[in-house]
Amino acid sequence: MPHRWGLGAFVVVEVVYLVASLALALLVGEDPPVAAIALVVAGPALLAAVLAVAITRLRGNGPRTDLKLVWSRPAMAVGLLFGAGGLVVTIPAAMLWVQIVGQDANSAAGEVFGGLRGGWPSAVLVFVVIVVVAPVCEEIMYRGLLWGAVDRRWGRWAALVITTVVFALAHLEWTRAPLLVVVAIPIALARLYTDNLVASIAAHQVTNLLPGLVLMFTVAGAVPA
Repeated sequence: MPHRWGLGAFVVVEVVYLVASLALALLVGEDPPVAAIALVVAGPALLAAVLAVAITRLRGNGPRTDLKLVWSRPAMAVGLLFGAGGLVVTIPAAMLWVQIVGQDANSAAGEVFGGLRGGWPSAVLVFVVIVVVAPVCEEIMYRGLLWGAVDRRWGRWAALVITTVVFALAHLEWTRAPLLVVVAIPIALARLYTDNLVASIAAHQVTNLLPGLVLMFTVAGAVPA
């Protein structure tokens, strides 16, 4: 049965995410501990993902059918392959982008967590947020909800292009937007190839693994900022 939600559902979820991010940022105030900043980063994403899943249950057929969120070992394996293969392109692209734009190429996560110091529990929490929570929630929002809405209207190739661009712009990192498009392409291809959100989640997690490790060791003080 066709689902009864569309692009409006994604807009609602995105607005909730942005409003929650702003509200939590104002709530924690200045110089918060690492755990509080992790909450500011992860909390709105979790809220948005839960809302997206709820919309599919209330207005559609549930996340398995509408978002293609179905556990599958083959899809996971394909996602890992796309993620690892994407690093062959994205790591040199990131290095080149740093040479072009300088320090402005740093990610929002790097700006948020790079200057913080805490114990290993805080450092591991940062790693979990970046490598586990963020990829799952962002994939549900963009290559789940948004992909489903665009695919229904214009087809899967339009879904690949539109979700890739929106994903890059939604990070609000204007200097890094072209680089984020490059980063997002292997993730979107994993989703397209398998028609399974688990694949793009796995690819996204591989993409975030190196930055997550770097920030974990930075926050713990094991490596210089």
